[in-house]
Amino acid sequence: MGRLCETEGLTEEQTEIIKAVRTYVDEKILPVATELEHADEYPQEIVDGLKELGIFGLMIPEEYDGLGESLLTYALCVEEIARGWMSVSGVINTHFIVAYMLMKHGTEEQKRKYLPRMAAGEVRGSFSMSEPGLGSDVSAIKTKAVADGQGGYTIDGQKMWLTNGGTSNLIAVLVKTDEGADSVYKNMTTFLVEKEAGFGETAPGLTIPGKIDKMGYKGVDTTEAVFEGMQISADQVLGGQTGQGFYQMMDGVEVGRVNVAARACGIALRAFELAIAYAQQRETFGKQIADHQAILFRLAEMATKVEASHAMMVKAARLKDSGKRMDVEAGMAKMLAAEYCNEVVQDSFRIHGGYGYSKEYEIERLYREAAFMLIGEGTSDIQKMIIGRSLLKEYKLKA
Repeated sequence: MGRLCETEGLTEEQTEIIKAVRTYVDEKILPVATELEHADEYPQEIVDGLKELGIFGLMIPEEYDGLGESLLTYALCVEEIARGWMSVSGVINTHFIVAYMLMKHGTEEQKRKYLPRMAAGEVRGSFSMSEPGLGSDVSAIKTKAVADGQGGYTIDGQKMWLTNGGTSNLIAVLVKTDEGADSVYKNMTTFLVEKEAGFGETAPGLTIPGKIDKMGYKGVDTTEAVFEGMQISADQVLGGQTGQGFYQMMDGVEVGRVNVAARACGIALRAFELAIAYAQQRETFGKQIADHQAILFRLAEMATKVEASHAMMVKAARLKDSGKRMDVEAGMAKMLAAEYCNEVVQDSFRIHGGYGYSKEYEIERLYREAAFMLIGEGTSDIQKMIIGRSLLKEYKLKA
């Protein structure tokens, strides 16, 4: 049987890792995904299996007990996992971003303290920028950390849309600090906030109210976080230096956009698989619907979109792995994959006809999940602004 989205130039080790994840998805995730999603049930057994596979430490260096793999390897694994159930890829996404930020910006003490336990899945990460009154406009955040005069800080404010906010026990949270800088972006700091997993008061001065009820993206917990006089020591400042939080977060979001692109690729691939299978089973007017030109053309367009999204995602990941700047490519990959994902899922939904509207069919779940790809890690309009501004700089007309 043919398969879309195979990637050239992988090492034998990369190929084996992706093969193992694919097998796990087929055997352990796909058979239960829709049932767990409809119940909005956290996939604990699936998560435990991913821990055993080493997925939580996939990109963490070997010196910190991880596998030391590339962003490309990670993204290809995420694509496979999202093909099985997008929510499961969400369980590891914010964990991965926090681990990446620690690897790139943490002090050596912070790396030693957290990364080995993150690789084992014992410490689970989430990160937080958004607030109830803002999303993409990070400059407008109101949550503050004020020096307490005793070598620490007091955090007050409310955060929104924390994926894994309940199940995590380490939050990388962006807050305002008074650095006296002219630019608002230089007056922000990232703190590493430890808490207990669960809901309610999970640390002194920190409350996780409960899960936000969502249209899709079920199973994984999405929460608020309310800080009321939370005391935190200065050694929990990421990198040990205040005023660097915005830049640290943007670095994390950049790789997060590759992650979301990979998730969109996985959903689109699964939608295509379901559509082409159903088109060969369903008959109308005496022949399978795949033999009708309208369906055949639609399948061809879907497959092309799946491959194009995959190629853009792989390019962005490889650029990041090479150490090159890739904010434009990450934005392009995220925008293209998200938009095409929604188009492919809608086409699959149409091919399924009335059955696509039934909760008994998997495409109903994908239809709800695909919508999240349009807004996760920045909307398509935000990506267009990032891409457009960079293009104007690169192609600036000389006077």
